[in-house]
Amino acid sequence: MEDAGMYRLDHWIGGRSVPSSNDYIEAVNPSSGRVAGHVAAGTAADVDRAVAAAQAAADDWRRYPAAERGRVMMAIAAALRANRDHLAALERADTGKPMATALAEIEGSAAYFEFYGSLVYLPAGDVLDVAPDQHVFTRREPFGVVGVITPWNLPLNQAARAIAPALTAGNVVVAKPSEVTSQTTIAMAELASEAGLPDGVINVVLGTGATVGEAIVRHPGVRKVAFTGSVGVGQAIGRIAAERIIPLTLELGGKSANIVFDDADLDLAARESVKGFTLNAGQVCSAGTRILVQRGIYDRFLDAARAAVEALVPGESLGPIITAPQFRRVQGFFDVAREDGARLVAGGCVARVEGHPDGHFIAPTLYADVSNDMRIARQEIFGPVGVVIPFDTEAEAIAIANDSDYGLIGTLWTRDISRALRVADRIEAGQIFVNVWNTMSVQTPFGGHKHSGYGREKGIEALHHYGHVKTVTVKVAEPG
Repeated sequence: MEDAGMYRLDHWIGGRSVPSSNDYIEAVNPSSGRVAGHVAAGTAADVDRAVAAAQAAADDWRRYPAAERGRVMMAIAAALRANRDHLAALERADTGKPMATALAEIEGSAAYFEFYGSLVYLPAGDVLDVAPDQHVFTRREPFGVVGVITPWNLPLNQAARAIAPALTAGNVVVAKPSEVTSQTTIAMAELASEAGLPDGVINVVLGTGATVGEAIVRHPGVRKVAFTGSVGVGQAIGRIAAERIIPLTLELGGKSANIVFDDADLDLAARESVKGFTLNAGQVCSAGTRILVQRGIYDRFLDAARAAVEALVPGESLGPIITAPQFRRVQGFFDVAREDGARLVAGGCVARVEGHPDGHFIAPTLYADVSNDMRIARQEIFGPVGVVIPFDTEAEAIAIANDSDYGLIGTLWTRDISRALRVADRIEAGQIFVNVWNTMSVQTPFGGHKHSGYGREKGIEALHHYGHVKTVTVKVAEPG
């Protein structure tokens, strides 16, 4: 693999690099704002080739001995860790994120292959007690070719999150990373081949969502799709999948509520709440961007949160906005906040970073005195922007938290375990955290309610979304 820097990136199909049959797309380094490389602009014909390669590998991979499949998965995890510095450099070239963040995401990617590699011996079905003269059992079978379409915010991590359980369940994959952040997905596919993964089990077609992504979803050989991205694109994919009658896993947007009660550890809640909307410069679908604070501690919380925000340094502890259109979109919300009457506590502007005059940096931003009907409280901003909303009672906090089109995660800060369990039960979200903001554990099922999507990634639960159940009934003959 080449070092990070100016590069030309081609597809990975059938265990080898395949040059573009079309043109190349410019990839921009968001820290500098300058072109850093060129990415193959794939076509429907490239998707055809990738699906054909996957289909050719599907039957052998499905029947791979469990022990061998597990060893290959573990070998991929080891390869990712052995190349962590190189992969982090590629990730930084594409996204500009701090080294510590990039390294953590490489480790998380390796952990997915390690975790799912350890699950190959899980029971794959049940024996059912139907009648004495019938032997009835179920078995889980792979779909076959799974399409994996990933976004630009966590490139390798999100690819590994979907690909690892799909492979463990016996599927083969055709993946499409964002054309903005393609390097680490290609590198992972190369490393997987070197680690012993059979040719054609992972294929990567580069290019735009409008061309390559749609071709994957429409391809008759693709039997399931896992998509992470925007609600609008998820809806478009859902319409195609409905016409084809294929299953989807959709992990879409979020506007997660972070509820701070008056008995919370205030300093901890403030620090973690700021982390919740500034990690990865806010480019996380599960970001805790709505901070609901009980009125009795409201002013003290704002003081602590302001200090935590002002301690962040763009270009050091805070990376850039990864794409130019998103950079412009985040800036637009500063005008929206003024129009809606929110009070600016910190930030609210572009950050100037020495040595990077054209970088896409946003100052970490906090707004106070926000009501839940304001646009900055309802729309996903996808930048380091948090809003603080006051509340008086537990019931009011629950009502505000649930008054959203989204339902990805929720966080509660309280020393009262009864309250924590009560409120967790009533929040409409796929994951709830108490006194910690999002542990990122690979073992915990992850997915949303409402416009945040459906299906589940991560944990043992994900395996159930990468296969279907077959029931076999055998009539047991009487002796003689």
